Amino acid sequence: MTEFFNQISRRKFIFTAGASASAVFLKGCLGNPPENVTGGSTQPQATAQTVANISPEQTPETTTVKLGYIPIVEAAPIIIAKEKGFFTKYGMTNVDLSKQASWGSARDNVEIGSAGGGIDGGQWQMPMPHLISEGLITKGNQKIPMYVLCQLNTHGNGIAIASKHQGKGINLQLASAKSLFTELKSSTPFTAAFTFPHVNQDLWIRYWLAAGGLDPDADVKLLTVPAAQTVANMKTGTMDAFSTGDPWPYRLVQDKIGYVAALTAEIWKNHPEEYLAMRGDWVDKNPKATKAILKGIMEAQQWLDNFDNRKEAAQILAGRNYFNLPSPEILADPYQGKYDMGDGRQIDDKSMAAYYWKDEKGSVSYPYKSHDLWFITENVRWGFLPKDYLDNNAAKAKELINKVNREDIWKEAAKEAGIAAADIPTNTSRGVEEFFDGIKFDPEKPEEYLKSLKIKKASI
Repeated sequence: MTEFFNQISRRKFIFTAGASASAVFLKGCLGNPPENVTGGSTQPQATAQTVANISPEQTPETTTVKLGYIPIVEAAPIIIAKEKGFFTKYGMTNVDLSKQASWGSARDNVEIGSAGGGIDGGQWQMPMPHLISEGLITKGNQKIPMYVLCQLNTHGNGIAIASKHQGKGINLQLASAKSLFTELKSSTPFTAAFTFPHVNQDLWIRYWLAAGGLDPDADVKLLTVPAAQTVANMKTGTMDAFSTGDPWPYRLVQDKIGYVAALTAEIWKNHPEEYLAMRGDWVDKNPKATKAILKGIMEAQQWLDNFDNRKEAAQILAGRNYFNLPSPEILADPYQGKYDMGDGRQIDDKSMAAYYWKDEKGSVSYPYKSHDLWFITENVRWGFLPKDYLDNNAAKAKELINKVNREDIWKEAAKEAGIAAADIPTNTSRGVEEFFDGIKFDPEKPEEYLKSLKIKKASI
């Protein structure tokens, strides 16, 4: 494995940004929880839904599970499934939602499991479940098998830039801004901070920079910063860039800290975002309870994709026990695809909003194995994983994906829940994906994708 993974530890995961540059933020998949992020929800589970008439064959082995989440829109299906009683409907009457202080905390807590005071699973960036399964980011490199069970959402992310750079060409396309990055590099490098390395938001930043002709490992400075410090750090100017998910960018734009240069929906339309994953031993011990959890989340995802429900969703999520927002209105506009980009640009396009059940390309909830492969391929691209994961037509990567991705359980749950056959994918690949710079990812030819990329660490 790479030197990074051999050296990684809990303490080394978290750094404090020290660059003295103007505050900038990259609106990505990692959130900025409110200052008080300890403890889970104390709100009682909604009782509008009573337990369904469940057959003995589908009755959960346990009614209790502890799921972790980060307070950003990606967590909405888990929260809504509890608050609207969808977990209860399928027999999971004691679902404990535990707000996590950071992704590092979530990793630590899933290592010990709920029996040790941690969590059984929950919301994850990709490919964290795979890296935990391989023992690459765990204490003592312990391999803890994880199962990816469903995708939680698409969109809800993007890239934004400091107000002082407005009008200097730092937008979706970076060609006209390369000289600015070169100038900064010779004095104080452009600093991009995020809360967990080698996963979604790190990869969005890297893809955007590299597509603009910038080497993220040479032309900018990348840092890991605790989520709880991000807003304060941006306001005081102790870092140049950051990733954050809805609803936090709205507040940062309102504070005139920066402007949103591009949504990830513009970088990769209908892209995979965050996922539900659980410890493999919990799933193996409780297969019917696992499917009951999935059914509740699926129903929540469908409920969320009814835009008439999104005002209520914003009110639930904004509550003190979840996102702790001063007003649900902070979520209301993004949930309708309305974005104030902070530079005079306004987006009013529902297709750019977060989706949870279906999007323009089909199922959002179903965990396509081809998407797992893209995340692993990007880890190889940047030297986070060795190239042998892609040798022999990605045999090693596909072996890992087949162990971690349990799309078969998703399908079983969908059928038991009465999901229409047309909404249950029949192929584990979503096919060829295309990015804003014209690059295409064919999951049948991941090495060809790597060869097409001009900026990379992998030698191919």
